[in-house]
Amino acid sequence: MIPVSIKRAGPTDLRITWSNGHEGRFTLVHLRKICPCATCNGEDLLLHHYPAEPAVHTPDSYKPIGIRPVGSYAIQIEWADGHSAGIYTWDYLIANCQCEICAGKN
Repeated sequence: MIPVSIKRAGPTDLRITWSNGHEGRFTLVHLRKICPCATCNGEDLLLHHYPAEPAVHTPDSYKPIGIRPVGSYAIQIEWADGHSAGIYTWDYLIANCQCEICAGKN
């Protein structure tokens, strides 16, 4: 599944319409909290998990100032606090959808 539309929905949400017609909803706070980068999520290296340091977020941590494609498989969000390392793949976004339909499955 691939997105056909990615847009802001008001000041707090992002909406993604997928190729199958599903409309995914994500709060910006949720997207930042699930940032998949090593700084936010930790990383696995040589069979060992290195946890992330506790994050200190400010209001700017939840304000996207740019969303750009990464190849044909993901987006990268640049946040107003300067963070932009997370690459959100389509599969990762689908698995973390917050719409009423998907939220009921989790």
